[in-house]
Amino acid sequence: MGPADRRWWGEARLAALTVSPEAFTMDLADWRAGGEERWHARLDDPTALGLVALLDGRPVGLAGGLVAPDGTPELRSLWVAPEARGRGLAARLAGAVEEWARGTGAPRIRLAVLTGNTPARTLYERLGYRHSGARPGEHLMTKPLTGG
Repeated sequence: MGPADRRWWGEARLAALTVSPEAFTMDLADWRAGGEERWHARLDDPTALGLVALLDGRPVGLAGGLVAPDGTPELRSLWVAPEARGRGLAARLAGAVEEWARGTGAPRIRLAVLTGNTPARTLYERLGYRHSGARPGEHLMTKPLTGG
């Protein structure tokens, strides 16, 4: 995504925070109090990745990739709109972030999922992520980036 595509990201992010607020640590109030600017900065970061999935010309999914300070790439903010679920879109978005992460040369990718978000945890386990720790309110999961 480039600067011209920010509109798609913003629409998808607002939809995600509206439809699935329980899936994110940020909420709509955070978005309006500076979250949008933080995401714009992330989208401008050449070392980060922002993806939006479109269906019939409207955003129905998003995912991001970010290299953490310790050098580990992270899958961030994966979300698919309810009307687009069941089509393999989450796996495709995650796969695109994993491919980006392979390009960093890192041996693994990491993510954090909120403790109560069992559907997301189940999805990540199905995609090959394994529990690797915890922090308050979140499960940490990792996946090796070896192979294709």
